[in-house]
Amino acid sequence: MPGRHINDHQVRLYMKNRQNDTLATSAARAGFSTSTAYRIAGDPRLPSQKKVPRGSRRPDPLVNIFDNEVVPMLEASPGLRAVGIFAELQRRHPDLAPGVRRTLERRIRGWRALHGAECDVIFRQVHEPGRMGLSDFTHMNKLRVTVGGVRLKHMLYHFRLACSGFQHAHVILGGESFVALAEGLQNALWALGGSPANHRSDSLSAAFRNLDKDASTDLTRRYDALCQDYGMEPTRNNRGVAHENGSIESPHGHLKAQVEDALLMRGSRDFDDLAAYRCFIDELVGRNNTRNAKRIDAERPALQPLPLRRSSDFTEKLVRVTTSGGFTLLKVFYTVPSRLIGHRLRVRLYDARLDVFVGATQVMTAARGHAEANGKHGQMVNYHHVIHALRRKPMALMRLVYRDKLFPRAAYRQSFYWLLEQHGEKAACHMMVDLLGLAHDRGCEAELAAVLDEDLAAQRIPDMAVLRKRFAPDPESLPEVFVHLASLSSYEALLSQPTRAAA
Repeated sequence: MPGRHINDHQVRLYMKNRQNDTLATSAARAGFSTSTAYRIAGDPRLPSQKKVPRGSRRPDPLVNIFDNEVVPMLEASPGLRAVGIFAELQRRHPDLAPGVRRTLERRIRGWRALHGAECDVIFRQVHEPGRMGLSDFTHMNKLRVTVGGVRLKHMLYHFRLACSGFQHAHVILGGESFVALAEGLQNALWALGGSPANHRSDSLSAAFRNLDKDASTDLTRRYDALCQDYGMEPTRNNRGVAHENGSIESPHGHLKAQVEDALLMRGSRDFDDLAAYRCFIDELVGRNNTRNAKRIDAERPALQPLPLRRSSDFTEKLVRVTTSGGFTLLKVFYTVPSRLIGHRLRVRLYDARLDVFVGATQVMTAARGHAEANGKHGQMVNYHHVIHALRRKPMALMRLVYRDKLFPRAAYRQSFYWLLEQHGEKAACHMMVDLLGLAHDRGCEAELAAVLDEDLAAQRIPDMAVLRKRFAPDPESLPEVFVHLASLSSYEALLSQPTRAAA
């Protein structure tokens, strides 16, 4: 056909047909003209054999630069990036066009393939049932989860069996402490029903002192004891080498992506309380374990039996209650009932709570607090502990160090600032102490907060008389009830009555 280039296949077909047919017929069957056939007869080479190698359309911009300047840079510093080398070349050769960068990157890639240093090789491992369990922590702050409208700064402790893929996740409010590791690991093992032969983590300061290359001699005393209780050999990957813990590093990303998707499907990132969020995480992880149920059930017989009881997953501290009505522990001030002022207390710190003991008697449990990110001390305040003293000194509320932390809900804090603005310090302090006292005495904290929200919306001063009447009668006005007990002798008459036969 005129205007079209013939290919090797057409020429071969023509030559084959030409053995038995005429020139015109063979050309027609091959799909070109007779004139093209005459040209082939004069030069029987294939079209691909006639092509002249294409030369460069423009001069090579790196002809005098790459071997003389770029190669010495690569040999001296193998880690140099192509973009850094190009920036240096532009400084040396200002006339070098920006488009040369792609050419340079291609040349460097080719040079490294032929002359570059040897690269590290990742060796994929065969995972035996019951042999390896892995632990790690991952930050979850980017998910912007809130509890009761307040941003929840937290991490996830993540445990996984390398063979079957069993997973367990535990919400951690503090850092990568031994308490968090011990609590999360034991929760995982007891949920699994056994323990693997080896437990691998990264270089956690809670588990390793990170002073010695030999992990067996670098263990912390408490982590070593924990692993011995469960019959596990502790191991770690080298610092900064994440792929050595790859059987859990990759699932980290998958789990976080699942949490993000589930939050989007839920339509809200806010939870009523911490327990609801933990249930949300447990449900997600449970779905993953359900998909791997057959593999997990197959691996369970290879696991070691659990000890008779859990090991301690807390840190114990001794504190003394000051005249401020509380104690300071790890840069956090906790209030306690005022009757404990002057007493020496024993405190067990867990990741999310602390238990307080006087001698062997537990007197209270409180949520664990943490210091501010800027290093300032934090406060965990319970207004029930100090309301009796505030009633005697209501003006102390005005400049109280932990004033904003004293208010149990946002409605109380907003009401105080509105009263302060409208009626001054004295009226605001007295009114606020009365409101907190009412919430304490009548157990109506949430209901009273709803009323305060209504009063704020209407710009109305709370009426204490109406509120006291609304939220249960005053204990002093309750009627005295007399209970008359029946004589015990009346029950003896029942013994003399014949027993009715069963139908």
